Amino acid sequence: MTNPINEYLDSIQGDLIDFTSRLIQCKSLTGDEREAAECVKREMEKLGFDEILVDSFGSVLGRVGHGESVFLYDAHIDIVDAKDEADWTHPPFSGHIEDGVLWGRGSVDTKSSVCAMVYGAHAMKQCGLLEGKTILVSASVMEEDFDGELLYQALKENDLNPNYCIIGEPSSLRLAVGHRGRAMYKVTTTGKSAHGSQPQNGVNAIYKMNQIIANVERQQQEFDQLVDVAEKGSVVLSNIECRTASLNAVPDRCTVYLDRRLALGETEEMVAKEMDRIVEGTDATWEIYDAVGQAYTGKEVVLHTFLPAWETDRAHPLVEAGQVAMKETLQRDGEVFKWEFSTNGFATNDKYQVPTIGIGPGDLRLAHQKDERCDTAEIVAAAKIYAHIACNI
Repeated sequence: MTNPINEYLDSIQGDLIDFTSRLIQCKSLTGDEREAAECVKREMEKLGFDEILVDSFGSVLGRVGHGESVFLYDAHIDIVDAKDEADWTHPPFSGHIEDGVLWGRGSVDTKSSVCAMVYGAHAMKQCGLLEGKTILVSASVMEEDFDGELLYQALKENDLNPNYCIIGEPSSLRLAVGHRGRAMYKVTTTGKSAHGSQPQNGVNAIYKMNQIIANVERQQQEFDQLVDVAEKGSVVLSNIECRTASLNAVPDRCTVYLDRRLALGETEEMVAKEMDRIVEGTDATWEIYDAVGQAYTGKEVVLHTFLPAWETDRAHPLVEAGQVAMKETLQRDGEVFKWEFSTNGFATNDKYQVPTIGIGPGDLRLAHQKDERCDTAEIVAAAKIYAHIACNI
């Protein structure tokens, strides 16, 4: 029995891989994605998308179909930098293709997914499979530093309320049904400045942080000791900075940043009690970190960095559709799991309560790494899976 989606995408796979290579050649660091956004927009125009929008933050949103059942596909076009460029086997922004492998920054995280989603939507239109369906493809910006916030803004600005969402983070074509959440906290101690030759006249804010650091280590040890739990949080001190008059002075302020990963069901109130224990017995203060940045359009972005964990029920029709799509494409049952990291699914499943799953080409272990690369066969397979998911509901 023939499969029109698979056959059509096989016939144009060269175009899909060429598009992915060209997108990788766009060096689209967070907040500087204009070139990549224009590349995606041009490809959607070439493929005959019914409508293409660029929101005020610069994310690109393409639509095919106009049915009542609305599917949102999202992957981000921003990337982390490749500061070790000289050490790469092939230049990180070359989009080099060799022996069925596409090399470059973003090939895994997540430009291959963006391109596969664009072509998956196009295939549904070409194959006449859009009856009763609307397919939205979001190429979102600034995900690396502002998880979910820019997708949330795109939905809000365009008054969109999708019925289903598919996130394109790397999964080696396994089906993700949720992610651990992420929060960022600042803890600050204050002291008194003095000349470095007379430390007895000052109060060193860094020394006052010692107890906080020990308490953070103790909190992580408590997480490590948890057993018989399906999911647990974690905390790591990820940065430390101080304010000092000079290298010859006693620092009068010290701040540490805590990367707190969230288990399903953990709330701001629950973690607030934990933070109170971490600073107990000191005069330190803590707060949830608000990340502030600027989109390439010039618009300010603010993210309150408490992003809860989420999970879609494995019996949900969207999950079942994903499993069927994987079998139709890969001829095998697909593994179902949860991402350990946070994704744009925070915007859809948490803020909008939209059933959300995720799947993408590429090995997560290569994301943000030297020699990031993705098998081209996985990119083509992802496009097929994306199209089949919507067809199966």
